[in-house]
Amino acid sequence: MTVYYLNEALLGFVTPIVVFAILLALHVLIPAWKVDGYIKDDATGEPAKYRLNGLLVFIVALLVWGFELSGVPLAWLWEVKYWSILGALVLSVVVTLYYVFRESPDGKSITSSFWLGRKLHVTIFGRVEVKMYLYIIGGGVLALNALSGAAYHYNLHGANANPGILLYAAMWVFFVLDYFCFERVQLYTYDLIHEKAGFKLFFGCFVVYPYLYLIPLWGLAEYPAPDLSPFASSALLTASAVIFLAGWVISRGANLQKYTFKRWPEKKFLGIIEPQTLSNGEHRLLCSGFWGIARHANYFGEAVMAFAMALSFGHLLSPWAWVYLVFILGLFITRQIDDDELCGAKYGEAWQEYKKKTPYRIVPGVY
Repeated sequence: MTVYYLNEALLGFVTPIVVFAILLALHVLIPAWKVDGYIKDDATGEPAKYRLNGLLVFIVALLVWGFELSGVPLAWLWEVKYWSILGALVLSVVVTLYYVFRESPDGKSITSSFWLGRKLHVTIFGRVEVKMYLYIIGGGVLALNALSGAAYHYNLHGANANPGILLYAAMWVFFVLDYFCFERVQLYTYDLIHEKAGFKLFFGCFVVYPYLYLIPLWGLAEYPAPDLSPFASSALLTASAVIFLAGWVISRGANLQKYTFKRWPEKKFLGIIEPQTLSNGEHRLLCSGFWGIARHANYFGEAVMAFAMALSFGHLLSPWAWVYLVFILGLFITRQIDDDELCGAKYGEAWQEYKKKTPYRIVPGVY
């Protein structure tokens, strides 16, 4: 028995390394859509080039895992999740040490360099942009873990399984699928433009995104369906789905509007919303549509989706259900503060005028 658990622990520890390596191989081997990014290549001054095939990689991973073509049971990832988190954490440290300390010192403390990184853009094999690959890891493994957790729950409870957990897993699959359908939009976001290759980035994509986003399921996968009437259960599931889709419309709409503006500054979003702007003479700042409602309307949309996920469980009084919502609000508030500083430095007086025009940071009418 001891040997069995030791073997399971060891296999669980190396599971993320194996999965990450398989996703890297798929990313390299599957044909990719080659596009220009928003940022400029330091060497040429031209737009940086990116290979985008996250959607195909994700679909292949789902098929392989869903049909158990790897020979591993659906619930495996969930059953070894704690050992996998440990393996992913160790990998985060090793990869950070490699990418940070191979670069020349940047005048910052070792602690700061380790946490934030020293280089903005790094590649693997001279062709794979590390950040875009990390998003494949984070999103892909998140969806697989959610499905594995749902399979574990169903195996545990059978006819008494909570349909809300199946909806919860479906929400995460939709969330990740949506990201890959609009993968090019990511080339115009804060993460890709400003985030350096440090522990914050690697830990976020190796551990936080694929594993810790699912903390609510850690507690609630053990519980059967809540004691609700069929009508109340159906109403709650329907409300959760509707609220989730409303949050998706806000988040995706805001990101697409910003993407449209950055690529085609004069184009109306959806052919309807005129791009009203503020300018400091060098940079133009979008302040209409979603971006006239709140300075980070996309964060608001994701928070609404997180609220819907908490509702889907049906265990409304359980602290487990609300962990992700609390986490995401804390993350967005912190990121919004950092982003405000960056935008203030970039746009100057135009940013101050935008703050007066659009006073709400994330939640319209509240914050």
